[in-house]
Amino acid sequence: MRLVSVLIFLLFWINSNLQAQNDEPFRAPEFQKVSLDERAEFEARFANVNWTGAGFRDDTVMDQIPTSEVRARLQAAFGDPTIVLENLLGTSGFRPAMYIQFEYWFIIDDQYPLMILDVDGPFQRGLVYGGSSAYVDIMPEIKRELSRKLMAVEDLGEFRDYFFEIDTNTWYLVEYSDGRFRHEEIENPF
Repeated sequence: MRLVSVLIFLLFWINSNLQAQNDEPFRAPEFQKVSLDERAEFEARFANVNWTGAGFRDDTVMDQIPTSEVRARLQAAFGDPTIVLENLLGTSGFRPAMYIQFEYWFIIDDQYPLMILDVDGPFQRGLVYGGSSAYVDIMPEIKRELSRKLMAVEDLGEFRDYFFEIDTNTWYLVEYSDGRFRHEEIENPF
């Protein structure tokens, strides 16, 4: 009788674990945005990551809309970016190639690093993605889920960024406010 009880327990335990494993692939990835204050901790934690854009190449809906709209959707979904251009100006090692409009850094499911950068400013579509080469196989699903989250946003988030177009040596104020997008050429704001 004791053997039967142990076998029933084992079968129940194995079935429960198999069910949990089978449910896992269908769980949507969880996005934890990294704030500017958490940047150093993120950099230390993922210092040995071999960053790659592989796994992010398939287009999603968010790759088809203007970058300024993606920025407003990111603002609504996740708040302020991890980094904007003014966070980089004047830092040691800053180079002209580092001119960006914004960067959002994430930790997915408390273990996978993700960076999203806008390097072309408000005049293009899509973003640049970076993730760990060790997890390239899950990056397409992460990008699809991010696109689903952003496209589900109903009220765009207001933002105000600066962008420097290095090829033309031109500064821009880029913003969404009062239901309008603006990309205004300005004098150097710094």
